[in-house]
Amino acid sequence: MSAIDFPDDLLALERAAWEAQQAGTLTADQAADVQIAVTKYAAEHGLDRYEVEMALKRAVRHTEG
Repeated sequence: MSAIDFPDDLLALERAAWEAQQAGTLTADQAADVQIAVTKYAAEHGLDRYEVEMALKRAVRHTEG
């Protein structure tokens, strides 16, 4: 899958969830908000939700490459 140009708000949502997960403070509501946003983005762009989610995680969690 080619790189996806994610909007800043989606990146910020995933980044906040990742930071909360690492701190042990991630809530079900916060995780659900990310899933809703990913699903909406995928649908709006005709992309597979799973592939969008994985690309978003890579973009946030693996910034070195």
